[in-house]
Amino acid sequence: MRQINVTKFPLDPGPAAWNNLLPKSDPGVTLDDNIISDWLVIGAGFAGLAAVRRLSQLCPTDRIIVLEARSVAEGPAGRNSGFMIDLPHDLTSADYGGALDKDIMLTDDNRHAIQFAADMAADFDMGPDVFSQSGKINGAATIKGEKHNREYAAHLKTMGEDYQMLDAPDMKEVTGTTYYKSGLFTAGTAIIQPAAFVRSVSKGLKSNLVQIFENSPVTSLSRNGNWIAQTPSGSVTAPKIILAVNGHLNSFGFLPNRLIHVFTYASMTRALSSQESKLLGGRSVWGITPADPMGTTVRRIKSSEGHRIVVRNRFTYDPSMEVTENRIKRVARDHDRAFRARFPMLSNISMQYRWGGRLCLSRNNVSVVRQLEDGLYSACCQNGLGTTRGTLSGLLAAELATETKSARLDRALSAPEPTKLLPQFLSKPGAATLLKWQELQAGAEL
Repeated sequence: MRQINVTKFPLDPGPAAWNNLLPKSDPGVTLDDNIISDWLVIGAGFAGLAAVRRLSQLCPTDRIIVLEARSVAEGPAGRNSGFMIDLPHDLTSADYGGALDKDIMLTDDNRHAIQFAADMAADFDMGPDVFSQSGKINGAATIKGEKHNREYAAHLKTMGEDYQMLDAPDMKEVTGTTYYKSGLFTAGTAIIQPAAFVRSVSKGLKSNLVQIFENSPVTSLSRNGNWIAQTPSGSVTAPKIILAVNGHLNSFGFLPNRLIHVFTYASMTRALSSQESKLLGGRSVWGITPADPMGTTVRRIKSSEGHRIVVRNRFTYDPSMEVTENRIKRVARDHDRAFRARFPMLSNISMQYRWGGRLCLSRNNVSVVRQLEDGLYSACCQNGLGTTRGTLSGLLAAELATETKSARLDRALSAPEPTKLLPQFLSKPGAATLLKWQELQAGAEL
């Protein structure tokens, strides 16, 4: 009998602020029985829910069980910045771009995933506050950032993509601040409220054939004909399993020393009063990614209490997939500095939420859509784009498991394995030094 013992369970620092903005949901059902299903999906984030959606389309009479280690939207799916980006966005690149042919195919794949998400948004009655294909801006605060944007714009032009260059007055009209020298707007990105999105999809998928169990971490997998997934108080037996656990693929024993585990961090202000919103000016909702990938992402959002601003910056390499609350406190200083620099007119605004979120990357920027063993499939390693690449990986894993052919799936299967990493005693200090140097190089973009 094949036996896999899970070595680590998800642990995320700080609150999932996006989820805290929503009305409190009913407690999720925890698995407390031994059940049999046609399919098991492990993980109810973007990848897992996309896999369930695609399976329900391809196998409409099959029973599908989902096991989520935490509550839906409490993990990384509810902790990202809420950009579903269509264009190349390689975090290891100076200006996000890569090889031309590869980036054209990547963009096509990303747009397929975004359309898949848009269809779910329509089918599950999400409003524009949850899902809106309103585009985003690469904001440049320095001469170097402007150079990155010009290089990226040239790359987009070669790809045949449309874009719009914004000058400093344009940026002030959008953001209300004079911090940005210029910007590069592209229209294809969807801006989402990530917790509301995954909660809506989770609710919309549930049926007599689809069940989602929360707070039900898988402790082991065994195989004797069918697969058996054990949880603390129950089990699921199924012939096929899709692992949609991103970096925790390592915790299931697969691809050791090939996945890069990184945390990034964010802070969200308290709700602005109407007077404070007027003082800020600018548009009511917008999203900015930094011209330098190591810089600060900023969003202005609407919540039920009023407008808020979210800032996200800093990356840390953490092979243990855990960080302490003290790390959040240290990073908070960088968030406050970035916020004050951009919004001096809001100097009295405090941060209500601070949190960290896990990313999984590979050195060669590939995802892991694979058959790992007979009847066991993966939809993992999203390379910092969990919303878009997670959705794509999930739907492609479902197609792989059902033998549904497509050129898109062929491309995913033809990708090499993630490149091996150096031993931890070399890679951890080396990565920390590299990240610190890149942040210093980012300058005022951070």
